[in-house]
Amino acid sequence: MMTNNEYRNWVKERLNIGEELLYLSMQDVKDTQISVEEILNLTEKAMIAYSERKSEMPAKIGLHSQPDSLMHAMPAYLPDELACGIKWGSNFPTNRERYPDITPTNCQIIYNDHETGMPLSFLDATWITEVRTPAVSLVAAKHLANPEAKTFGMFGCGIQGKAHVKMIERVLPKLEKIYVYDVFEPAMDKLIEICQPLVNATIVKAASYEQVAKQCEVIASAIPIHHNPNPVVKDEWISKGQTLIMCDCHSVYEDSVYKRADIYTLDSIEQHKVLETYGYYPWGLPEIYAETGAVAGGLKQGRTNKDQLIISNNVGMAVEDIIVAKSVFDRALEHNLGIKIPLWKSTKTKVSN
Repeated sequence: MMTNNEYRNWVKERLNIGEELLYLSMQDVKDTQISVEEILNLTEKAMIAYSERKSEMPAKIGLHSQPDSLMHAMPAYLPDELACGIKWGSNFPTNRERYPDITPTNCQIIYNDHETGMPLSFLDATWITEVRTPAVSLVAAKHLANPEAKTFGMFGCGIQGKAHVKMIERVLPKLEKIYVYDVFEPAMDKLIEICQPLVNATIVKAASYEQVAKQCEVIASAIPIHHNPNPVVKDEWISKGQTLIMCDCHSVYEDSVYKRADIYTLDSIEQHKVLETYGYYPWGLPEIYAETGAVAGGLKQGRTNKDQLIISNNVGMAVEDIIVAKSVFDRALEHNLGIKIPLWKSTKTKVSN
């Protein structure tokens, strides 16, 4: 890894810091060809750094202009990675009706020079969010689930549901069946059409939440986060030994499920305490065993026996986005991707007579 001076000199050879920034569209981000494997590794690295207190990341703050919508500001600085910036992420489920061809999640990152605060890049982070969100669930599954698990369940078959299903075999390679359920049946059909050719396990279209809850050893959920949760999965459907991984707060399971977990982890205790003030946890948080990154980093033990009910609640952290953004930014500079935009000068083209 380059030293601070070496890295900044490398950037200066490709971008005039303080004079211009690099604009990267979603396609530009994809064209850097950063791999899912690298995003998974970077995500785990960021989660561990956060739990080891080797990063600066205040809890995200947000605006909620529509029911069950959100716009969150997510700053982070990772000194060891020389990575600094802020993500502005939104999710408006009702956009499915207004813009059927566009994901309801929309995110951007301003990536900054950590020494001067100057913006280096404005980049689309929607695709980054799409991949790093299931990467967080995979980190949880890697350290908390039974690695011999043969069944996996997915609640929610949208963008995140598809991404989870595509990636889960990276940490649970012995899966034989993947059960999926969504209240919107065409979403299940579309997920199976897209994902079945990409995974070894057989994907099963479940008939209900209950079927998934009773059939699967490991379950992930990615449904819209509700300001006033109305859980649909009953306590009696959940058994000892299961691993439940959420990126949708407490939207899915009855409160008593969380309260009887043998191990309950959060990606950021501070973050979820703030979300509690927003009303996302009207029945309160259960006893917290550890942050998920602390388990991934070996500061706390994960699963110690097959009968433990383990729940991991990870809503996503800025450190994950910013560490990936740095890799994307570096690759874009290296391969001359994106558009360099002047910071102070006019972008208008002057017409000569």
